[in-house]
Amino acid sequence: MLTHPLLPKLRALKLSGMALTLDTRTTQAVAGNLTPTEFLAILLDDELERRSNGRLKRNLAESGIDAKKTLAQFDFTAAPQLNRSLILELANCGFLGRAENILICGPTGTGKSHLLNALGFEALRRGHSVLLRPVHRLLAELHAWRADGIFPRRFAKLCAVDLLILDDFGLRPLSAQAAEDLYEIIRERYERKAIAITSNRAFQEWPEVFGEPNRARYPSSR
Repeated sequence: MLTHPLLPKLRALKLSGMALTLDTRTTQAVAGNLTPTEFLAILLDDELERRSNGRLKRNLAESGIDAKKTLAQFDFTAAPQLNRSLILELANCGFLGRAENILICGPTGTGKSHLLNALGFEALRRGHSVLLRPVHRLLAELHAWRADGIFPRRFAKLCAVDLLILDDFGLRPLSAQAAEDLYEIIRERYERKAIAITSNRAFQEWPEVFGEPNRARYPSSR
């Protein structure tokens, strides 16, 4: 089958998913007495799967999501106070369409980051755009973008991504500019796009982190 006449044509059309499985599928078609339409259908499924996997791989690399930290890998028994049913409901990603926000507060080492990473992974699998960043890293990136003159374009992308995950809010003190930048991100996304935040600071302590009480009123949590 190495000289199958379809191979060069599939490669020329960049249909590598079909080219890679052509020999196997041809054998299956003969053995199963498949019609030409059935044979073409399974080849097209192979191509669609290859493209979907490639898209997910690219999006994972850009998102900051760790593919190893999924809900399947999360130890719910270590967090008995956690509402497992709610987490599984959130994994369906319906909250994204409603632009609802998630806030998970608790001590260090309780799995907050893992949970939001897992929800971000589920969102990616469903074709949503996701960006996960520790708050201090994102604010450092914003500072660098401003210095490089690319701040408006990158800031617009932050506001447009379907799910923005901000990890470890309140872990480090914020400068006045950093607090202003973070506030603007939350304000621009509020009721438009979903934000998910982890913090070891209770929501009531957020005014102290921002340095301005009124700035801590925007995020709605679930």
